[in-house]
Amino acid sequence: MSKKPPPPLQFPVHIPFVEQLGLELHSMGEGEAELRVDLKEAHLNSWEVAHGGVIMTLLDVAMAHAARSIHRDQPGFGPGVVTIEMKTSFMRPGEGELRAIGKLLHRSTTMAFCEGSVLGEDGKLCAHATGTFKYLKALPGRGRSLKTLQRS
Repeated sequence: MSKKPPPPLQFPVHIPFVEQLGLELHSMGEGEAELRVDLKEAHLNSWEVAHGGVIMTLLDVAMAHAARSIHRDQPGFGPGVVTIEMKTSFMRPGEGELRAIGKLLHRSTTMAFCEGSVLGEDGKLCAHATGTFKYLKALPGRGRSLKTLQRS
C-alpha cells in the first residue's frame, strides 16, 4: 500500500495570482520552502510544456517563502518580501507535476539572497534561479499610501 502524501499547507499570505495558478505550498521552515503544481492546459506554452512564466513564478514564490520562513515564530511570519532581482536558467521542459524548492542562502536585516530549483516528475532539474528579496513591513502604493500584507 503506497503512503498518501500530506495535504498542502495554507499560504501565510493571500496571493490571488498564485492561487489562480493552482500552486500549492508543501513545506516552509528553517530557510527552505517547497511548492508544487500539477500542470494543466492553462499552464502550457505552444510546445505543450510548462510556460516559462509558470516556472519563473514557481521559483519566485518558493524563494520568497524560503526567505520568509525564518520569521515563522513572529505573528503572520513577520515582514513580507518583494523581489528585487531574479536570474533564471532553463535546462529542460517541465511536464506533469513540478516541484519547486527554494533555499535561503544569506540574509541581512533588510535583504535575503536565495536560490531555487524546479524539478520535473522524473526528479530531473528543469530550471534554476537565484534571487534577491527585500524584507518590507508595508509597500507604498498609488498616491504613496501604504499597503499592508494580506495575511491568510
